[in-house]
Amino acid sequence: MKIRGDRECRSCGARWSYYDTGSIACPECGSVHSVGVDERTEHTDAPVSLDLTPIRSRIDEASLDDVASSAAETCREYTRKRGFIDTGTLKPLDETYVAAVELQYVASAIGREMRPSDDAELYFYDLLGGADDGERPDTGEVPTELQSAFGLAMATAVERYQSDVRQYLDDHPNEQGRQLSGRIRDHRKRIEALDGDVDPTDANRLLHAVRDLGRFVGDGDESAYVTADNWLTGLDESTL
Repeated sequence: MKIRGDRECRSCGARWSYYDTGSIACPECGSVHSVGVDERTEHTDAPVSLDLTPIRSRIDEASLDDVASSAAETCREYTRKRGFIDTGTLKPLDETYVAAVELQYVASAIGREMRPSDDAELYFYDLLGGADDGERPDTGEVPTELQSAFGLAMATAVERYQSDVRQYLDDHPNEQGRQLSGRIRDHRKRIEALDGDVDPTDANRLLHAVRDLGRFVGDGDESAYVTADNWLTGLDESTL
């Protein structure tokens, strides 16, 4: 959405940046009565961070179900507040966001299983161990029983990034970018139609493609268009 990021409090006259606080409430007196004093700018992100330390500290004392439930909820809250347009600038699809989406889906899948396999449990704990630092296990390590969760997670991350890319393109028209985004959308919908049950390598290719889309439309990087096209050509030639 487009907002006026520079705010002025009607009660005490203090000024601050919404982009820094993510709130229209005055940081000085707490009043919610403020006005914007600059031009409206597209902005979808919020100053939030992902901290999984409290959940990791409970691993030895809490059940797997409880840990998984807490991890899924924490990641859900984090991703709900995140966006990819910062004061009119399109940001990259960062690894912390992708890891949070993946952990949310994997944790939910673990919670639904009566008896997750050792491989699935280890994968979950590995992901929990580094997601807030943007660290994820290699795609080749995804256990078969978590393949669907992984595929849906990648599709979700791609869809949410594409949503902001579409908003960005409304103000920065780029026909090649829109066409590329359309191809990404088609592959994403195929993954969703298959309930995420695709080769993790293919889901990962789509993630690479949408990241290159962001570099192309946001930075004007022509080489990113070529690499995105290559990723999508690989998907065209796969069984997906």
